[in-house]
Amino acid sequence: MIVPSIDLQLGRAVQLVGGETLKIDAGDPVPIAHRFAVAGETAVIDLDAAMGKGDNRETIERLIKLAPCRVGGGIRDVDTARRWLDRGARKIILGTAARPEILKHLPKDRVIAALDARDGEVVVEGWQRKTGRGIYERMRELNGLVGGYLVTFVEREGRLGGTDLAQVEALVAAAGDARVTIAGGVTTAEEIAELDRLGADAQVGMALYSGLLDLGDAIAAPLRTDRPDGLWPTVVCDPHGRALGLVYSNAESLREAVRMRRGVYWSRSRNALWVKGETSGATQELLAIDLDCDRDALRFTVTQTPPGFCHEHTWTCWGPDHGLPALARRVAERLREAPAGSYTRRLFEDAELLRGKLMEEAAELAAAATPADAAWEAADVVYFTLVAAIQRGADLSAIEAELDRRALHLVRRKGDAKPPIGGEQ
Repeated sequence: MIVPSIDLQLGRAVQLVGGETLKIDAGDPVPIAHRFAVAGETAVIDLDAAMGKGDNRETIERLIKLAPCRVGGGIRDVDTARRWLDRGARKIILGTAARPEILKHLPKDRVIAALDARDGEVVVEGWQRKTGRGIYERMRELNGLVGGYLVTFVEREGRLGGTDLAQVEALVAAAGDARVTIAGGVTTAEEIAELDRLGADAQVGMALYSGLLDLGDAIAAPLRTDRPDGLWPTVVCDPHGRALGLVYSNAESLREAVRMRRGVYWSRSRNALWVKGETSGATQELLAIDLDCDRDALRFTVTQTPPGFCHEHTWTCWGPDHGLPALARRVAERLREAPAGSYTRRLFEDAELLRGKLMEEAAELAAAATPADAAWEAADVVYFTLVAAIQRGADLSAIEAELDRRALHLVRRKGDAKPPIGGEQ
């Protein structure tokens, strides 16, 4: 799998050769993070913090809210590590801080140890200081303490000369249960495919920024198929994980989907590209592409516009949607279409009425004594909560994303109730 990389200096995305010479200044990292998000986790490396020359904290905090990120560079103590994990970093990358006395305070599955090596010797502090120790020696010391290793061949970094595939099999074996990510010199989809076959991921920067490697090709690299037509079955889902339908992809359609950030597939009946919604208007914004565990099927996560995915004008190919996602869409439609004077319009326009309903229904839920009563009152609370959120511009996906971010927190709040608002009981 590919892990795109954003290296930061002075708030800008850069690419260095050998960790020293500036080769590319790509500017604002925000649109880059948005572009890379379709591939999954992006590695965000604070070069200034790694070199002890300041930090890019505010920039990284913005990127974490845009895309799933691994954060590294200058994380040298438990408090800094916990802060990034609490801010929403999916994983953190530790260099000199990857020591047992620090690692024992952190969740193993969210920690990657950076093993940056120049000619086999581990280097630290932005690749400026030699340690006199080898990669395999450090792996033995960290065995069982981390969930992954980022092995960077510094002498190859940014030089577009290919990576050291000959070492990868031994590195994966030495890593045990930890996942290995290789950085430094990866330039082709074929290298990514071979790394994946060996059980490693590829962290790529320079080849993507320079245009030498297409992001769509990089995502598709590990895919295989036993179908005679060579296509990959593709399950299309909404942001809530609901399946909308089954379609097919190939290298060309995947490349176009990533380029356009749209639902683009391969039509078996026409034997041609199919841009979803191009004629019907039921378009899709592509949010993410995931490969299954066997690398022979895809999942596209999309934002679907009405009337839905199916050609029979239903939300899914299995009929209408249901549950909270369907309710959230109905509430949003009512916000746009409710006539003046209707109860729905009053809720949207009368802040005091909505506030009163929220307080009333929450109190009734708190007093519910049976499962049936609890479900009934909770449904009321959810409905009015969605009205309040959508009125203020936050949809169900934003609520779910916030809950997912909170699930990543290490530091938990004490949980005491706040005083009643306005003295209300």
